[in-house]
Amino acid sequence: MDLPQLYLVGLVLLLGVLGVLVPGVPGTWLVWAGLLWWSMHERTSAAWALLGAATALLLVVQVVKWQLPPRRLRGVGVTRRMAAYAGAGALLGFVLMPVVGAVPGFLGGVYLCERLRLGSDREARASVRAVMRAVGTSVLVELMACLMVVAGWIGTVLAT
Repeated sequence: MDLPQLYLVGLVLLLGVLGVLVPGVPGTWLVWAGLLWWSMHERTSAAWALLGAATALLLVVQVVKWQLPPRRLRGVGVTRRMAAYAGAGALLGFVLMPVVGAVPGFLGGVYLCERLRLGSDREARASVRAVMRAVGTSVLVELMACLMVVAGWIGTVLAT
């Protein structure tokens, strides 16, 4: 696969990861479709193995999400700004501390957004707890799975 196509696949994967944070956007399926596109062009055993593992992981995540409580975004006060802060925090945490850093980064992004909005530490912490109870767990599970798939793709591309 040539470099422009790799950039396009990377863009689709990035849009999928960002799509996880936006309600109604099929972020997980965008990540999977980008990986499928790459695998169809690569046709190596590593590409097919990654696609198979990613497919299994993303299907398990969909089942887990169905078992979690439904999203109640507006009732808790989740805004697009908060989603942007949480996504940026998760991405930064994932880069700084691969895989495990996404969770504290996500929480830190939500906290920072709420601290700037509300002004006090106590209110920001209470808001983070409310957000995590309402929507954070399902978003975080899906985001972690997509970040793991993207990390696997990056590792495979760099290894080949």
